[in-house]
Amino acid sequence: MDFFFPKRCVSCRALGSYLCPACLSQIKFVKEAVCPVCERQAIGGAAHPRCQSKYSLDGLTSVCVYEGPVKAAIHRLKYRPWITDLGEFLAGMILKRGDSSFLMEDKGNWLVVPVPLHPSRKRERGFNQAEILGKLLAQKLGLNFRPDLLIRHKKTKPQAELKGKERQENIKNAFMLNSNLQLDNLKICNSNALLIDDVWTTGTTLRICGGVLKRAGALKVWALTLAR
Repeated sequence: MDFFFPKRCVSCRALGSYLCPACLSQIKFVKEAVCPVCERQAIGGAAHPRCQSKYSLDGLTSVCVYEGPVKAAIHRLKYRPWITDLGEFLAGMILKRGDSSFLMEDKGNWLVVPVPLHPSRKRERGFNQAEILGKLLAQKLGLNFRPDLLIRHKKTKPQAELKGKERQENIKNAFMLNSNLQLDNLKICNSNALLIDDVWTTGTTLRICGGVLKRAGALKVWALTLAR
């Protein structure tokens, strides 16, 4: 297959791999973890006690700086999901460079929940990149993967096209628990949730999803993204 469809670097288009050694060396990793509420430096990415509220995120882990080769790789994964090697590589990068120590306290009680796309957008693309990463991470970490817990029932504009308050208004009330699931099958009460998305920009989407899960009974909700 590589002979007929040779791999090219998603950044510089060099033959041989989806991320060539030269582009790999340009990847910048997040050096300072931040609180998911105020986005100021925080130990391990845990929310500051003064920032926490009943329905806020409890922490945030992001691995790479959203620029250069990583930005190109995320774009390629978003629109060409059949590049499974790339998904595997990015998931591996998260596991290798991301701080997952918060999972160790209660590893058997975490659910991996990808941020959902609206059904019409998912039909257009044929997939959800957050699901791709979430499934791979759940498999590698031995956690329960639940892509069915959250649904996006409101079709919104792409957040990347909006700024500030427009983002908040755009995504307001866009997410809810899947009403097609019986409450006893949700298995969210007294569990922790690991929310997966590809990029943290303003964090609006992940904060809203976290609030929905907290209201459903989740004990802790951490966000994990490939880039920030």
